[in-house]
Amino acid sequence: MKNSALSRLGQRAEAPPISWLMDVALSRPQLISLAAGFTDSESLPVKDARDLLNEILKSQKSGQAALQYGSTAGDPMLRELTAQDFRLLDGVLEPDKDYAPERMVITNGSQQMLYMVTEALCDEGDIVLVEDPTYFVFLGILQSHGLRGGGIRITQDGIDLEHLRAKLEALKKSGDIKRLKMLYLVTYYQNPTGMTTSFANKAGALKMLREYERAAGHPIYLLEDAAYRELRFTGDDVKSGLAVREFADRVIYAGTYSKPFATGTRVGFGILPEPVYTAVIRIKGNHDFGSSNLLQQLIVRAITSGKYEHHLTALQLRYAKKAKTMLAALKKYFPPGVTWWEPKGGLYYWARLPEKVHSGVKSKVFQAAVARDVLYVPGELCYTDDSDRSKPNHEMRLSFGGGTEANVRSGIERLGGVLAEVMGA
Repeated sequence: MKNSALSRLGQRAEAPPISWLMDVALSRPQLISLAAGFTDSESLPVKDARDLLNEILKSQKSGQAALQYGSTAGDPMLRELTAQDFRLLDGVLEPDKDYAPERMVITNGSQQMLYMVTEALCDEGDIVLVEDPTYFVFLGILQSHGLRGGGIRITQDGIDLEHLRAKLEALKKSGDIKRLKMLYLVTYYQNPTGMTTSFANKAGALKMLREYERAAGHPIYLLEDAAYRELRFTGDDVKSGLAVREFADRVIYAGTYSKPFATGTRVGFGILPEPVYTAVIRIKGNHDFGSSNLLQQLIVRAITSGKYEHHLTALQLRYAKKAKTMLAALKKYFPPGVTWWEPKGGLYYWARLPEKVHSGVKSKVFQAAVARDVLYVPGELCYTDDSDRSKPNHEMRLSFGGGTEANVRSGIERLGGVLAEVMGA
């Protein structure tokens, strides 16, 4: 039969780019992937995790509790520890309602948090503003839900606030401001560019969104994706949008324990204002009525034992070393005319080629790179569909997270050779 019983979402959802990028890597075992956003395999805390799990399971009482269902919102101790740590990171020394455990939900990685917030706030045809470029997996959420994206240019300080205002004014003039639900920002060592949003930039964006709420007829939220916040290896931490106290009721914060500790745990968290919190808890109840209780207990033990902090310190040093390795290789092997920003944390460099040199999936550069057994994320995948501009096609995301230092160096050398040939350098 030609007709399908699939819902509009089921029919509309496309395979995320990460799926075929992983397929390419798996089909060529000799390939060096600078595309996968994996964390460092060699530094995964296998012994610590084994010891902690043994502690949990060594007694009948603690073992039974960990192997039983937990609550939809998450383990109370983990929520308390997370809220306290988050509050102190933002420089709030005393308990505060905006950082209360009661506003916290534990999720299956931060990705589930992003999905549920989008589901709670957006109907088909609604608008979400994003950075230009942004995290391409989030773009898949927008696409599958039939949402419209609007790209806001970025600088090394965060989004271009003048461009944000111009976009908001255009939406107000057209009447589409009524469909705008949120602004999504990856604020720490951004995936894909490595850029960090300054506190002043967050405050400016929140103030501007509030100005347009009257025209919208409803709140406009900032969804702050802070998945990489703890992967800082140089410089000072930056306060979250929640620390802009007059606008804290418009901030939805998503974080994770997966990247700072072990990605396989898939333990994330969010802190949300009402009524978004209640809506998300109800949606999560329908999804899974609670994330893995055993893995939550593992994270609790890691934090309270000090093993989490010890591992994180070592991991930050590890990524700092790998970032320097990639930077040295970029300087040595990439031809003149290619530029990049130096990240202060996270997993990525974002390389910009001369505009006439295309890097997309169908480009000579990408095809030649795969033939030479090196893979990157084409920058075009990181831009939302936006009728106000064509998608740039001369950039690439390069990850130093998952590969060994030798692979990072060799991968950049191979890719540099491809670029030199294509660019005639």
